[in-house]
Amino acid sequence: MKLDHLGVAVRHLDQAITVYEAMGLEVAHREQVTQDQVSVAFIPFDGGRFELLEPTADSSPIAKFLQRRGPGLHHVALEVSDIRKTLGDLQKRGLQLIDSEPRPGADQSLVAFVHPSATGGILLELVQHGEDLGE
Repeated sequence: MKLDHLGVAVRHLDQAITVYEAMGLEVAHREQVTQDQVSVAFIPFDGGRFELLEPTADSSPIAKFLQRRGPGLHHVALEVSDIRKTLGDLQKRGLQLIDSEPRPGADQSLVAFVHPSATGGILLELVQHGEDLGE
């Protein structure tokens, strides 16, 4: 496993991007993830990426996060080579999962979340990239 990205909840994507651009970083990819009701921007840095997440609806999980906690770190994402196997291994060890099956994520990936109660309070996202996502 390796760090894929740090998910950061923001109220206004374009405003947040200007902060990262001021540090010399550039947006590599933007998209809307309609099933999660968010607009995202990926900003690479040496060793990973920031994923800025702006809600597109009041019912979005990111909108609810912003209401409860305000802007900031939402999740840590680790890249795995076989997300289904990883989820199976975690289930066998009794870890609480939010997603027992992977689902489509941003940037043509499969994703699944591990519940913060299983990881010491960190919302952990598992991400699988690649042409063969085993769907």
